[in-house]
Parts: sequence; C-alpha cells; structure tokens
Amino acid sequence: MPEVQTSNSSGEMTQRFIELVMMQAQQAAMFLGRMPNPQTGQPEVNLEYARLFIDQLEMIQEKTRGNLSNEEQQMLTGVLSDLRLTFLQASSSAPAPSSPEPLAAAAPEVPPETPAIESEPESRKRFSKSYGS
Repeated sequence: MPEVQTSNSSGEMTQRFIELVMMQAQQAAMFLGRMPNPQTGQPEVNLEYARLFIDQLEMIQEKTRGNLSNEEQQMLTGVLSDLRLTFLQASSSAPAPSSPEPLAAAAPEVPPETPAIESEPESRKRFSKSYGS
C-alpha cells in the first residue's frame, strides 16, 4: 500500500527546497565576491558564473510558480532580489575592458548580405537575463 504524505514529509520537502535555493545562492554570492572561494580563501568576482546561478534560481522560480508555500516563495524572491542587487553593484564596479579592439578582432565578421542566424533555441532565450552588463 502506498504511503500517504504527512505534514512531516511536507516539512522535509520545504526544508530540502530551501537548502537547494540556499546552495545556489551561496554559489552566486561566492562568484559575486561576497564570500571567499573555499579553495583559495580569497573572494573572487566572476560575473559570468554568478549570472549562471542567478539564472538557475530564476528558472526554479518560474517552474515552481503556483506550487510554493508562502514561506518558500518569500525566501526565493528575497534571495533573488538580493543577488540581483549585488550583481548590479559588482558589474558596475567591475573594471571595463581597456580596449574594445581585441574583442572586435576576435569576432568573425559577418558579410552584410548574410542574415544573422540565432544560435540559441527560443526556450533557452526565455530565461536569459541582463543585469546591466
């Protein structure tokens, strides 16, 4: 006979969800320089990796919309708001590239008569965010 989910089981699932969100948030915070890298002991800023973890949390928020308790929703919303603000602060204080020439030289030129081809599928683009960079 299958087991019926009890309130204790629901509490365990809430705790696991919160742990999942907090693990993702800690990774994002580490790459935003808010906590030291455990391997080096030094804070590091890597906006690309931070954005990856923030995007994953946004995907979790979107995919669980309507299925979270008030506690879970408030925690997830708060974590995302905090990380987005920290991302904006980190990206505005990040040093700008010294010269745009190396980036332009590295990118292949597309002839004007060739139409641009989208490289990412539409489902991937839906979860891509820009935080001011």
